[in-house]
Amino acid sequence: MGRWRPPQPKSSPYITAAGLERLRAELQQRWKDRRKVVAALSAAAAEGDRSENAEYIYRKKQLGEMDRRIRYLGKRIDEVRPVGSIPPDPDRVFFGAWVTVEDADGSESTYRIVGADEIDSDRNWISVDSPLARGLLGKSLDEEVVVETPAGRRTLVIAAVDYGATEPDS
Repeated sequence: MGRWRPPQPKSSPYITAAGLERLRAELQQRWKDRRKVVAALSAAAAEGDRSENAEYIYRKKQLGEMDRRIRYLGKRIDEVRPVGSIPPDPDRVFFGAWVTVEDADGSESTYRIVGADEIDSDRNWISVDSPLARGLLGKSLDEEVVVETPAGRRTLVIAAVDYGATEPDS
């Protein structure tokens, strides 16, 4: 069996305006940090034998990782499309919504549907490409939704939909 794997499907090009600004700020910061790494790499290279120079090897690896992230951010910023408008029907679930769902056992959870570059599990921000978000998209307030997740089938009722810029009260 070979090591070849089919490429991952491309993530959705959607992002919030704040998420796009964070990507741009990260790219700008990476370019600033890169200058420092290049200077440290030059200093390490000037010390002599590069084959046994741990500082040189570390900085070379660090520079490669930074360049990979800079290339990714540059491409991704060109690909994404910011979504900032509130949809015409604010009782339906669309990109950028805060969605409160009630599980079959009565417990409530609140999620925000965001772009793939903005996922934050600590804040319950889920990707628009996730199975849960795909199941919720387009559904209305008080609608029952059956969602196939990696943990199994879940039946949820949409208890609240909000498009505010800040996190809703829990």
